[in-house]
Amino acid sequence: MTVTPSIEIGDPCCAPRLASPLSRQEADTLANLLKAVSDPTRLQLLSIIRSSQNGEACVCDLTQPVGLSQPTISHHLKILTEAGILNREQRGTWAWFTVNQSRLDQIAAALT
Repeated sequence: MTVTPSIEIGDPCCAPRLASPLSRQEADTLANLLKAVSDPTRLQLLSIIRSSQNGEACVCDLTQPVGLSQPTISHHLKILTEAGILNREQRGTWAWFTVNQSRLDQIAAALT
């Protein structure tokens, strides 16, 4: 006969992580952020931009490392920009992107 140990409410493994439950608006906002970063290509783009020399990258610099066409890269960058995870600056004919650190911090805070 196997006895399952009981867990007391005060045990550290059962301590709540959030100070309070998420409101519906907070949950919607977080879900949209998580959807934007849930794609492997978008995660790869974020890592390339963050690790670039100046913390920025032109869309023209992203096609070769990711191995996708410019329209596909632009589509993924648009999703990240609309979610507020990337900042976009137009310089002549090219768009340059930087990571919005405060949005990444928001995602990290929700997961800790």
